[in-house]
Amino acid sequence: MGASQFVNNCTLDALANAATQLKSGHLVAFPTETVYGLGADATNQDAVAKIYKAKGRPQDHPLIVHIGDWQQMGEWAEEISDYAIDLARAFWPGPMTLILKRSDLAKDFITGGQDTVGIRVPNQTLALQLLNEFAKLGGKGIAAPSANRFGQVSPTTAIAVQEEIGSFLDSEDLILDGGPCAVGVESTIIDCTHASPRILRPGAITIEMIESATGLKVEQSEKPEIRVSGSLENHYAPAAQVVLDVNPQPGDGFIALSEFETPSGVIRLAAPRSVEAFAHDLYEALRSGDAKELERIVVWQPKGDGIAIAIRDRLSRAAAGR
Repeated sequence: MGASQFVNNCTLDALANAATQLKSGHLVAFPTETVYGLGADATNQDAVAKIYKAKGRPQDHPLIVHIGDWQQMGEWAEEISDYAIDLARAFWPGPMTLILKRSDLAKDFITGGQDTVGIRVPNQTLALQLLNEFAKLGGKGIAAPSANRFGQVSPTTAIAVQEEIGSFLDSEDLILDGGPCAVGVESTIIDCTHASPRILRPGAITIEMIESATGLKVEQSEKPEIRVSGSLENHYAPAAQVVLDVNPQPGDGFIALSEFETPSGVIRLAAPRSVEAFAHDLYEALRSGDAKELERIVVWQPKGDGIAIAIRDRLSRAAAGR
């Protein structure tokens, strides 16, 4: 166990205390519907620097600002398009991050020196309560990347946070246990700085959903000029080698939909019954492979559109290694 405080009884009093710790410049790891985030006061440069240090994250890698209500995005962004407001109304709270032209409130230490800022409203009760308590203290937003060491597997439980970065946190920092994350892969990131939306990172909010909400065609961006979380070629990687869509050998870990049987001598790490369950189970299954000290994990990727696109995106980066 690290030096941080683990809070498994997240009462309103506990959340009010967590908000006070944030306002005092400390870090709070908290659950969202996607993965656990490592949060700091998004207006406090010294506090945000602690995120980068705990994660071992490059300084030019921007952070996502979490807010409690879509109407607060006007504090963090300027030149907000009509379709960005349509998306916010349709999918917030939810697993979607909007990239917008930054306001004066969004400083370089949040944006990685870019003129844009990423904003989202999480759809998780505990996270929203924390944001509400933080707002009562004058807090404007919580900067929160995934609560893991940079480039490694995102945590979907509080125990995974403790195991991964607990030793990198201080005694005043907190880890809030809100149970397993519902979605299991990170938010869809949408660039809203052009005439039409562009997906910079796929997630649970799909192309079809975006086009339906906005009435606009989603543009494909082969080489985005905006740096965003999770966009490096090698990311989301366990210590084990991840190999995609090959036959597993005895001693390999194996992740595939439940319709596929486990070959003899192969260690089944997850057998989700649906693509949504696959997303939910994926990161914990990769972590369990490392806990078993496996050298190789074979994953049979789900086919199709929707969140399957996000799963394949994460797995392609995990397979690139650390």
